[in-house]
Amino acid sequence: MYPSCPLHVSPRSCLRELRKQPETENSQYENFHVEQKGYDQMYDGEDLETPPSPERPPPRQIDKYVKAECPCLSARYTVALLACFGFSIMFGMRCNMSMAKLKMMEKQNTSSGVVEDTPFNWTVEVESSIDSSYFAGYLITQVPGGFLASMYPANKIFGAAIVASALFNMAIPGAMSVGPVAVVFLKVAQGFVEGVTYPSCHGIWRMWAPPLERSRLATLAFCGTYAGIVIGMPLSGLLTDYISWQTPFYFYGISGVIWYFMWLWLVFERPSKHPHISGKELTYIEQSLGTQSQAAMPGFWNTPWKEFATSKPVYAIIVANFCRTWNFCLLVIFQSAYFKTRFNMQITESGFVGAIPHLIMTSLVPIGGMMADYLRKNNIMSTTNVRKLFNCGGFGLEAFFFVLIAYADNKYIATIEMTLGVACSGFAISGYNVNHLDIAPRYASILMGLSNGIGTIAGFIVPIVIDNITKEKDKPDKAITEWRAVFLMGATVHFIGIAIYGFFASGELQPWAEPAPAYEAPLKPLDQETTFTENTSALKASEPPAYGAIVPPRPPAPQAHVPNNPFVSGALYQAEPIQPPAQDYQDLTDDGTY
Repeated sequence: MYPSCPLHVSPRSCLRELRKQPETENSQYENFHVEQKGYDQMYDGEDLETPPSPERPPPRQIDKYVKAECPCLSARYTVALLACFGFSIMFGMRCNMSMAKLKMMEKQNTSSGVVEDTPFNWTVEVESSIDSSYFAGYLITQVPGGFLASMYPANKIFGAAIVASALFNMAIPGAMSVGPVAVVFLKVAQGFVEGVTYPSCHGIWRMWAPPLERSRLATLAFCGTYAGIVIGMPLSGLLTDYISWQTPFYFYGISGVIWYFMWLWLVFERPSKHPHISGKELTYIEQSLGTQSQAAMPGFWNTPWKEFATSKPVYAIIVANFCRTWNFCLLVIFQSAYFKTRFNMQITESGFVGAIPHLIMTSLVPIGGMMADYLRKNNIMSTTNVRKLFNCGGFGLEAFFFVLIAYADNKYIATIEMTLGVACSGFAISGYNVNHLDIAPRYASILMGLSNGIGTIAGFIVPIVIDNITKEKDKPDKAITEWRAVFLMGATVHFIGIAIYGFFASGELQPWAEPAPAYEAPLKPLDQETTFTENTSALKASEPPAYGAIVPPRPPAPQAHVPNNPFVSGALYQAEPIQPPAQDYQDLTDDGTY
């Protein structure tokens, strides 16, 4: 009821006065107050900037001053970029020894004639031992590295491996003064710690890489392998030529330590443990991965070793890794020696020329990853065909140009052919190198360690084989035939890899890749349900069925039946007629009576 207006006031004026009056107690019932407490902790799936996961830890002490984030880069691409830098330092350190050996064996013209400036007079056998000793240690930790990455945070294992290798690298110049045995020991130690890097990197992507971004993120990280060669060869040559042969070892050692502090600051085990990742990115990664990254990691005894040994796609990856390692070690270890002995290039020049092919490949590796993801995402090609296309195409083009290099007589033509061949091989990284994540993401780090470990055998063999083939490479006439045999051998290895990978590779999830579902007892029919009482025998007809995990004991059935008693159990209830049974009546008489 509205309040009445005075008689002398018009209705319109009265309404105007009522609007000016303050609200009464009854009118306040029309206003509703929504409690906002706790809303900031809620996540409704629409406001993606609200952090949806309560598992993220609070900011660390350093994060109070500088946030753990890179400007203009998402968290997952920050991980990829820093992993790329880590691989660059690791492979740049591999170039230090090859350039130091050229400097130590360099011939100089003096007044007394031509003498060799060789502070360390190493034989071919000693050189082969030093070159291959790294791969002896590298081979040992491949498979154990996969298990370490599945048992412990993969990002910490990756970072510790790089910094330990950097510290060993700084100790190599001092070991050279002691003797070749000390150098071999340090090279084995370097290979030992670096052997876990590839398996642990796959362990990182198991937590960070959405399925449709695996190729681009993995190839962005792995292109640091080739960027390290691009930078390492000319930089090691410059430092060796203009300062001393020890300088590259110290430079890369210090770079590795600086990188390690950046890695500890910016990279975390998984997105949910990153204190500053955006809610949108966190939700995207976790929803795309689903429960895959939350599954318990396999141990040694529950790893399907038998399925690994009988899987054709696994063998295809292993063979491709072996073939790729063979030719990659050929280029890293002997490319500078090829240009120097075959075309008489200086150390600095051979370093720059040798870096050109890897520079082009470094840019093509992430491009190949984006192309592979585009073909898969838009359903243009299946994952299997994409992997085969990029792997076999990259191997085939590099093998073709290796044949041309074998017969090249001009250093410019040889440089162009090597540039094209090595650059095209970068497409293969989008083939075999990420194939582990396709066929068995749960065992990706273990498979990477297995395939990379067997592939490392090629790195162990290559220095010995090529050092023995090129024993007389210092003689111009012998150098032609010896290097021709080396590159024809490399082309043959690639052609074998193409055939095996093309026939047996797969990009589909394998049946053994996921653990068997937990056993669930089949449900019994209703007429066979039993209760969990002391007497587990089947219920008699006089006892009603019960459902549930815990049932209290039933009272005994009454001895005598009580008709129409509503408190008697339904199973014992017997229907009672509520009216007398129908009877046949006599026909009515004419007066309406019986």
